[in-house]
Parts: sequence; C-alpha cells; structure tokens
Amino acid sequence: MLGSLVETIDVTVPVNGTKGRPLALRGRLALPAPPTGLVIFAHGSGSSRQSPRSVAVAEVLHESWIGTLLVDLLTEQEAASRASVFDVALLSERLLAAVRFVSAFEQTKHLPLGLFGASTGAAAALVAAACEPAVRAVVSRGGRPDLAGRRLRAVQVPTLLVVGGDDSDVLALNRQALAELGCDEKVLAVVPGATHLFEEPGALDEVARLAAEWFTDHLHD
Repeated sequence: MLGSLVETIDVTVPVNGTKGRPLALRGRLALPAPPTGLVIFAHGSGSSRQSPRSVAVAEVLHESWIGTLLVDLLTEQEAASRASVFDVALLSERLLAAVRFVSAFEQTKHLPLGLFGASTGAAAALVAAACEPAVRAVVSRGGRPDLAGRRLRAVQVPTLLVVGGDDSDVLALNRQALAELGCDEKVLAVVPGATHLFEEPGALDEVARLAAEWFTDHLHD
C-alpha cells in the first residue's frame, strides 16, 4: 500500500520570536516515494499540525505523490491568543520561514512548492505567495483570503478557493477576495451543503480531491 511508502520526519523550523528571541516550530514532513512536489499547510484559528482535517487532506495528497509539511505556525502560548491567530503578518512571516526551511532541506530543496491554507492561514498563504517566487500554487479551505488585504493583487500564482455552500458569510468574503486576486488562474469551488469545517459526509473528501487535482496540475517544472 502507498502508506508504507510515505516517509515521515519530525522537523523543527527556526523562526524569530518576540523581542528577537529564537523559536523552533514543530512540524511533520511526509514524503511519498518519490515525491513530485511539496505542499506546506498553514493552519488557522489556533489549529495545529495535528488537525485531523489537515491530516486527512495531506493523506490524499500523498496518494498523488505530493509531499506535505504540517507545521505549527504558532507556539502553544501564541495559539491561545486570539490576536496572534488573526495576526496575518506574523503567520505569513512564519510560513515564509517554513518555505526557507524546505528550500534548504536536502530531501525537499528540489521540489516545487505549494501552500494550503485554512481559516486565517489562507490569508497567510496568499501573502507568502505574493512575496516568495518559489511558491507555484495556493489552495484555501474555508479560508479568510480577504484578510490578505491589498496583497491579494500581488498574488500571481494559480489559486483555488474552496468554500462550503452553506458557509454563507465566508462564501461572500471569498467571492470578494476572488475579484481582488491578481493571478490570471483563479477559481472559487463551492462544495454544496458543506458548512465551515466541512464536517458533512463526503465534504472533506471533496476538498481533498480538489486540492490534489489543483496541486497535481500546477506543481511541475
């Protein structure tokens, strides 16, 4: 089975903490053999690398031979602070540190990169994509891309926004963000009957399928 061919590696991503103090963020790198690309997950709303929804999507990406890095962008103390959870500048800075880490890591430095963001992590992923030319594609799941603000216009990579059809407020915000995105290839995919966390039967499976197709199409040399 494919699962036996996925190598998992616990890693630490060095970042600058408050007052310039160094921090190490914990992450889990998973690489199918051989990987054709790598997707870094940007969690939101205080979620962690152990988020069952992110893990489920990552497993589907592995079936498409795409590696993943699930990393805690916030420390436990920071994640308990609502201000930190909505600090898109901080989240994107941490995400860029993760990009630099995998770009230097021996087993991943050759892989084309994508970003998968959820909730406020989606805004961080878009800001990072606007800043970092190594990023080839972005997928947002139930995200808040609107929080990327003016940086939306600077995003030039293919971007997929996936929203639940019954998540009306977030759907409206995603429609507004879609119009602001500067990339030529941008799609808003609505999963019928799904709410914000895609807990309905089959909803998260559809998110994972859409993400796998998007990254398979766009993570190539």
